Amino acid sequence: MDKIDVAGKSRHQKASRTLWAAILTVFAGMSCHSASKPVIAVIPRTTALMLWESEHAGAVAAARKTGYAIYWNAPTSEDDVEKQIAIIKHAIHNGAQGLILAPDQALALMVPIRDIVAQGIPTVVISSPLAIPPGGKLSYILNDEDETGRIAAARVGMILKSEGTVAVTGIDPDVTGIVLRANAFERDLRVGFPRIKVVDERAGGFNIAQAQEIAEDVLAKNPHLSAILALNSSATRGAFLALQNERLFGKVKLVACEQELVPPLTTGQIDSIIVENTYQMGYRAVQQIAAQRRGEAVPAEVKLPPKLVTRENLNTAEVQQMLTMDWSGSR
Repeated sequence: MDKIDVAGKSRHQKASRTLWAAILTVFAGMSCHSASKPVIAVIPRTTALMLWESEHAGAVAAARKTGYAIYWNAPTSEDDVEKQIAIIKHAIHNGAQGLILAPDQALALMVPIRDIVAQGIPTVVISSPLAIPPGGKLSYILNDEDETGRIAAARVGMILKSEGTVAVTGIDPDVTGIVLRANAFERDLRVGFPRIKVVDERAGGFNIAQAQEIAEDVLAKNPHLSAILALNSSATRGAFLALQNERLFGKVKLVACEQELVPPLTTGQIDSIIVENTYQMGYRAVQQIAAQRRGEAVPAEVKLPPKLVTRENLNTAEVQQMLTMDWSGSR
């Protein structure tokens, strides 16, 4: 019996060594294959948000078709500008052949982006612009903020039946796109729905706890508020939690910008979300960098229309592609 056990154990150990050798061979082959591909650095404002994971999925899908590998990294917080700059420099130092950036801050990113473009590295800024004109190796693929503001005003006007009060939260002067979004909303609301008044406007960064406190203060100071427009994902989460704590779902309508908290759409706790097409931003940005590396001309600036997502259209193919976070299946 002992001899049989020893032999069995020996055969098991041999089989295990063979299996691990095979696994290591596969991983070695994958590593060599990946190392042979030129790399495009894709650096969003942060990771682990649907807004940016959709960009990740689009970038990986395009990279697979164009023969590139993706380096994906970002700060853990959207207001950590120094960390984003450090990640950019690390990626370029390690040989990235292109850069796709969603800037955390409009002014602070100007100098490093100018330096990278001066090195001849194709760079695509997505979602929100910098104060650098496109041209040469720098191009933009942006969300159409005028359209976002128009959609938001039309939705608020419709759900309030053209009369009521609205608060705007999440105004961030450091992110140009959000400022343009807020201005467009107020302009279109004033023209199209003059009996709806903006009674409160609040700044807000990317801290959810702070965003919740701001929303709770807005509700306390405006007891007859009809609706909230949340301009970014953190403001959306903060407003949602405040409405939940105050048991105001249904009484105060929540219209959100930037895809986040999609499930509450189905219950009506969030009225609607105006979604940026970050999937297409990532996809097209990789295509443009690949084209520039081939010596081809690319558009200096592209604006992609956002989409109003409601309970009624949430499960359509168009919306589901915009919301996908399945980047691993695109490899």
